[in-house]
Amino acid sequence: MEQFQMIRYLDENGNLLNSDISKALSIDFIKELYTRLLYVRTFDRKAISLQRQGRLGTYAPFEGQEAAQVGSALALRPDDWLFPTYRDHAASITFGHSLKTILLYWNGRLEGCVPPDGKKIFPPAVPIATQLLHATGAAMAEQRKGTDNAAIAYFGDGATSEGDFHEGLNFASVFKAPVVFFNQNNQFAISVPIERQMNSETIAQKAVAYGIPGIRIDGNDILAVYFETKKALNRARNGEGPTLIEAVTWRYGAHTTADDPTKYRNQAESEVKREKSDPILRLERFMKNEGNWNDEWHEKVAQESAQSIEKAVAEMEAFPEPNVDDLFDHVFAEKTWSIMDQKDQYFEFLRGVNR
Repeated sequence: MEQFQMIRYLDENGNLLNSDISKALSIDFIKELYTRLLYVRTFDRKAISLQRQGRLGTYAPFEGQEAAQVGSALALRPDDWLFPTYRDHAASITFGHSLKTILLYWNGRLEGCVPPDGKKIFPPAVPIATQLLHATGAAMAEQRKGTDNAAIAYFGDGATSEGDFHEGLNFASVFKAPVVFFNQNNQFAISVPIERQMNSETIAQKAVAYGIPGIRIDGNDILAVYFETKKALNRARNGEGPTLIEAVTWRYGAHTTADDPTKYRNQAESEVKREKSDPILRLERFMKNEGNWNDEWHEKVAQESAQSIEKAVAEMEAFPEPNVDDLFDHVFAEKTWSIMDQKDQYFEFLRGVNR
């Protein structure tokens, strides 16, 4: 559909397509973007390695989607709200979440759901699309308080098939809630390709039904992501209501570390996409085109990223052992007989194991 043509600021060879933003592209800003992209990719690969070693639970990788998450989260202001899915740790990290806490989350610790003081980051949403309603509600609350804070809700292409997606957009549209609905269309809902999910040519066009703007951007182009998300957030802050953004991207690996992507897609396609449109490689090409690339600087950034992540891993692994009572004592204000029975059975099991 012509109305929803892909918006791109950088082509795949790193050439700038939108000269209007050239004045905003300082060397420091571009280096910050690259540093953040490399940092979260290093984290993602480390988390997969930890899971394979049995040091982390099942984990949802995001490699390939870094630009979509980093660029959009960087467009937020400190007092905004962020509503991630289970795959949006790069966005959470960019917005100021603690690496140690995110690692604790993937080890099944309830502490992993707690953001740093002053940060409005919801726990990752595992139920599909529920966070869109939460984001709409938080945005409406900010609206009633008279602030100009906004919310961003992340979700995948599969979430657009859920009722919560439509309910969230409808409420936000009616009440002009200051929220950005940020879809990362990685083209697979676990194993189901996009063409098996919908007849719509785009996800962005779904905005038409709710009378709100919908845009389609190259989710591997961090400049397009950052500046277009910034526009949508400014629109929300000015009382003009929500925007639906479809960021077209690709996850290179599995849906989670419990998944085998070779069962449902040709992984050779991922390698072709990596060489052609990888978000980090694209920004690197841009920096080289502009004469701003330095191998020594890159090596320094890579080393500092790895060191920071290793420190977070050490902090996670030094964290006190969990209290088994927490599994049962916080389900209801007053424990029911069924919960007490489950607790007794579990402790009996533990006594047997420890004999």
